[in-house]
Parts: sequence; structure tokens; C-alpha cells
Amino acid sequence: MTARPVKRSLTLSGHRTSVSLEETFWQAFRDIAAARGMAINALAAEIDANRPADAGLASAIRVYVLNTLRRD
Repeated sequence: MTARPVKRSLTLSGHRTSVSLEETFWQAFRDIAAARGMAINALAAEIDANRPADAGLASAIRVYVLNTLRRD
């Protein structure tokens, strides 16, 4: 497992964007999407639509993952 962020492409509302997350966050993000029966792009779009204007998408995904795992 690497601590360095890994950049991957996502499609949000028909637009491609790149997000850099550590592999641990990518795996947890995929697991959460699967548990919710969603594609990772759909979950990313939901997070993007609800994030504060001053938060980047990668940060919003990390916080979402953390908060979701804390609830479980």
C-alpha cells in the first residue's frame, strides 16, 4: 500500500475530471459505492453536488469516506 496519492479520472455530469486520492481512500470509496449499489462516478457526483464551495473534490471524498466509516 502506498501513501502517495493516485490520480484517477471520474466523470461528473458528463465532464471528465481527475481526482488524486491515496489507494486506501480509493478502495474505501469503491467499497462504499458498491454497498450503496452505485457506480463510483454517481457517488462522486453526489458528493460534488453537496460539497462546500471552498472544498476541493478530493478533500470532500476523503471526508465523506471518513464520516461513512465512522458511522459503521
